[in-house]
Amino acid sequence: MKILVISSYLPYPLHSGGNIRLFNLIKNLQKEHEITLICEKRNFQTQKDIDEVSRICRKVIVFDRPKAWSPRNILKAIFSLSSILLISHTYKKFAEIIANELKTGNFDLIHVETFYVMQNLPKTNTPIVLAEHNVEYIVYGRYAKNAPLYLRPAIYFDMLKLRRTERKSWKRARKVIAVSKEEIKIIGENTELVPNGVNIEKFEMKKSLNKGEKTVLFIGNFKWIQNRDSSVYIIKNIWPNIVSKTKNLKVKLWIVGKNIPDSIKRLQTESIIFDENAPDETELIFQKADILLAPIRVGGGTSFKILESMATGTPVVTSPLGNEGINAADGSQIIIATKPDEFARKTVELLEDDYLYEKIARNGRKFIEENYDWKKIAKKLDKIYKDVALKL
Repeated sequence: MKILVISSYLPYPLHSGGNIRLFNLIKNLQKEHEITLICEKRNFQTQKDIDEVSRICRKVIVFDRPKAWSPRNILKAIFSLSSILLISHTYKKFAEIIANELKTGNFDLIHVETFYVMQNLPKTNTPIVLAEHNVEYIVYGRYAKNAPLYLRPAIYFDMLKLRRTERKSWKRARKVIAVSKEEIKIIGENTELVPNGVNIEKFEMKKSLNKGEKTVLFIGNFKWIQNRDSSVYIIKNIWPNIVSKTKNLKVKLWIVGKNIPDSIKRLQTESIIFDENAPDETELIFQKADILLAPIRVGGGTSFKILESMATGTPVVTSPLGNEGINAADGSQIIIATKPDEFARKTVELLEDDYLYEKIARNGRKFIEENYDWKKIAKKLDKIYKDVALKL
């Protein structure tokens, strides 16, 4: 089939969950389909990144994304019924490029990556599959609960505007695909599960618990509020408890990510290392770590860092929200905690109990192999594409 993919981002380099997901799906689907990609490009992305994506697409059309938080966009959000998220992805050039491709491309199907670019799509008889990474208005609601009091009314108001538009977009699509069963429950009928995945060949199983000093890892891009929130929560509430419980072990907290704010770096201690220059190949990072600590409190969808860590056999200690959409078994494939002292206690138990560590490591890897291999996930999306196209 000839498929037009419309995205709010160029899916390379593989630094974010959205990029990893879209790149791997296209990479596997292009073997059977002819894919044209229209997408926005960020300032840091280069011609080399475009070339990488061009290798897996028939055609790639990119254009620079305008500044999201411009005075014009902010004022428009204040005095209109549109969310700032929607306004920042709405512009004439985007719509014109899509309209032109639809006139000349003779596509069998349109894949829209995230609902907040759909408003640029003209009326069309070509069936639409909408991919939702999160239910965005739910994520906004979670942000609001953890935001300073003076910001909450503005975030809640923007959330209401977002909810209205997001629900409308679900109705426009022939099929909506979600990354977790929790989101399917919210979106409702006409929704299929297409979870996030892992490149099983790339993320190999590590050998065992590291000898000597133990490394507890936190990893994430700090432009996202959930990663800033989690890292501060670890440093202030969990890590002091871990240090106090490991008198006979030498432990370090390795915080890896881009754009770490100075306000967080100032929290550094002798046992905490901030690393903005770690290799882009995250599989190398997980191989060096003993445990991934991911006390996720805001956000949605499925966490790639948790899937990738489990694939390498690096046990994960996370929150119920971190396991949402993954549904690994607590105590045998993953470790779930809710309170700071519980996070600390369970992390230390893993570091000190070789049998428990090996059990979680091996069961976690097996769970990923059986449920989150990109090749299997792409086949599921391929079936959805064919079912949607045949209903014409």
